[in-house]
Amino acid sequence: MSLFGALTTAVSGLSAQSAAFSNISDNIANSQTVGYKGVDTDFINYLTDSTATVNESGSVATLPEYTNTVQGSITQSTDPLALAISGQGFFAVSQSTGTANAAGTGVEFNPQQFYTRAGDFSVNSEGYLVNSAGNYLDGWAVNPATDVANQTALAPIQISQNTFQPVATSAITLAADLPATPAANTPVTSQINVYDALGTQHTLTLNYAQTNPLTNPNQWTVTITSPDNLPTTTIGTAELTFGPTSGNAVAPGTIGDIAAGAGVTSTAYTAGGAATLTLDPNLGQGAQPITLNLGTFGGSTGLTQYAGTAFNLLGLTQNGVPQGSFSNVSVDTKGSVVVNYTNGQSQTVAQVPITTFNAPDALQSQSGQAYTASNDSGVALTNPIGSNGAGSLIVGSTEGSNVDIATEFTKLIVAQEAYSANAKVVTTADQLATTTIDMKQ
Repeated sequence: MSLFGALTTAVSGLSAQSAAFSNISDNIANSQTVGYKGVDTDFINYLTDSTATVNESGSVATLPEYTNTVQGSITQSTDPLALAISGQGFFAVSQSTGTANAAGTGVEFNPQQFYTRAGDFSVNSEGYLVNSAGNYLDGWAVNPATDVANQTALAPIQISQNTFQPVATSAITLAADLPATPAANTPVTSQINVYDALGTQHTLTLNYAQTNPLTNPNQWTVTITSPDNLPTTTIGTAELTFGPTSGNAVAPGTIGDIAAGAGVTSTAYTAGGAATLTLDPNLGQGAQPITLNLGTFGGSTGLTQYAGTAFNLLGLTQNGVPQGSFSNVSVDTKGSVVVNYTNGQSQTVAQVPITTFNAPDALQSQSGQAYTASNDSGVALTNPIGSNGAGSLIVGSTEGSNVDIATEFTKLIVAQEAYSANAKVVTTADQLATTTIDMKQ
């Protein structure tokens, strides 16, 4: 029994070392594969019989030992959309079935959820973010109106290259200091470019003049004009009074009262309330209400009047934008996928989360450096980057294979010697069996 047991044991050793060879060859072949996780080999001893007086040789079997939690080296990439996870977690990805969807207008996806560390993503011909293995990056869609991500649904991220529609100007914010003693024959004026509903640019001019510098130097008349306004270039006028001379309890140099003139409406005085003018120009596309924000009544921000002879413009902004064409797409370290346009605008369209598992080494390996959840891995926990144990995101970089070539060659030598030794045991056991049989002749 022991002779044939030795033969059986040696044969199991040959099979076990063959499995080790397979894992080692897989590791060496994928030593340069982005996001690849090496597979080690665990050897397990099975006994036939073992007591204090008897030990019958058994066999050896192998199990793969996955190293999904061992991070590979992160290196910079020339691809600006390349992503690497520093720490724990995986990118959620989808795989195409290779067929069109029911409408015939896009890609049909496998309902199975996949995960990967291979972050060499780029935009394919259909606008999807896809890595070199053909896995589609999943993310949370972001509402463009609220800029809030829908964290209840993962879907492949697709980038639209539509134009950014123009936005008509509806608000202007002004911060400036009017001179208490303006220089003679020096106009006090400021200009700002605004946009109509078609994205056409127009210039508004704000002209300031002291209403009666001898009797009340704290009172100014502002006249708003535009060469494109219809039917006349003058849009409207208003009277601004600063300090206590306005009749309201405000600090000197701050707006105390606004009296609307022709073509504009204004807010009434309330302590600390918004000081605004509402214009209604026609810049060629019909009435276009615009609110001119001058700060607050009694506030030191916005429009003020302090000592000096020169007008000091501190800030003048508006919320309109012209039409813009698609420029590029970028991803930031928080996982926000941002589409940028030629008009300087940008829009967040998706957010990339990170998925973690309680036992990531128990994930089931799939082709293309992808994994699927298993009973032993636990449920997928998808969270924003950097939260609840999820790693951080490094943009413009990729994670390489975690295989160490020197270690694999050492394992290769050991496995080769072990295989040869088991083969020697087989031939020796065969010779002993032949000798035993020949004894009967």
